[in-house]
Amino acid sequence: MRTEVAIIGAGPAGLLLGQLLSRAGIDNVILERSTREHVLSRIRAGVLEDGTVHLLEQVGSAGRLHREGLVHTGIEIAFDGVRHRIDLKRNSGGRVVTVYGQTEVTHDLMDARDADGHTTIYSADDVQPNDFNGDHPYVTYRQDGVEQRFDCAFIAGCDGYHGVCRQSVPKSAVSTYERLYPFGWLGVLADVPPAAHELIYAHHPRGFALCSMRSPTRSRYYVQLDATTSDWQGWTDDMFWDELRRRLPDDAAQSVVTGPSIEKSMAQLRSFVVEPLRFGRLFLCGDAAHIVPPTGAKGLNLAASDVHYLFEGLREHYLEHSTAALDAYSSRALSRIWKAERFSWWMTSALHRFDDLDAFGQQLQLTELNYLVGSHAAAAALAENYVGLPY
Repeated sequence: MRTEVAIIGAGPAGLLLGQLLSRAGIDNVILERSTREHVLSRIRAGVLEDGTVHLLEQVGSAGRLHREGLVHTGIEIAFDGVRHRIDLKRNSGGRVVTVYGQTEVTHDLMDARDADGHTTIYSADDVQPNDFNGDHPYVTYRQDGVEQRFDCAFIAGCDGYHGVCRQSVPKSAVSTYERLYPFGWLGVLADVPPAAHELIYAHHPRGFALCSMRSPTRSRYYVQLDATTSDWQGWTDDMFWDELRRRLPDDAAQSVVTGPSIEKSMAQLRSFVVEPLRFGRLFLCGDAAHIVPPTGAKGLNLAASDVHYLFEGLREHYLEHSTAALDAYSSRALSRIWKAERFSWWMTSALHRFDDLDAFGQQLQLTELNYLVGSHAAAAALAENYVGLPY
């Protein structure tokens, strides 16, 4: 079997790249090791930059997003018992973010690909990229015990942090940058109305908390826990709600509507970048190339920007017979990746409790937050990054 671009991974990055390529008339196939149902069961973030929304519009997958997504023009930063609103739209020249779950983005892209009749192979076992340093790469996989093969011109590794694509690259060819934070987020999803119309990021001596949402009737809340907390599964819903309200200003705490959790999970925070992103005819994209702490709402959006740069390179290669953009993919994507890593690190550092932070460091944290809410320049810098730097 033959295709031009073999995409490994049917998450948002792989699906979005596939739709962009298909719309440009570039043949592609997507190989996914999991079932379709498992991919759709992943609960992930849901704050979309306007650039991500424009890409979804470009592939005709933004109809439901515009009907059901929640457009937010600001966020709230809470500390010392007081809520402060940062006007994203005013401070970023009119740009906004849209709250729309990653699961919904994935569903919409899957439906669009199905409707267009393009090939996605789920439950593909033992997917392997081969000979990507030469001129004739190919991908092998097994299905129903039978080995299959796709010859291709390029391979896009969109298979996540634990995927096979980055692991197939010799360690000597890769530089890895990583930071593990000494805490994680215990998250609860519940069918209750959100505490506020916009996200609340709360700094508190007991630890960070976040009030978010998926819809007007479904909320997503988080509290910071020490990374060594191994008994988080023993947290009852009542324990979670009580701790969340302790960390919020009184008026926000009183607005929290409690209810049974429909999903509870613990995620350790980490920063991770690999360089470069190109290895011959293999390109890393999305979580295969980088991880950011969720504080800055950049994970899905960074994957979308990677896709933008990779698509531009492939489009120019096939339609304009130029390799310039493809040759520049790694450097262009990494430039934006590192800016998002910086912003996510800054948000994390400013809002979380660090057990090794002395009294001087704690005062600097509060001063940073006071400067943020009192300075137009500081608020503009946050807004510019939060709504998404231009591609």
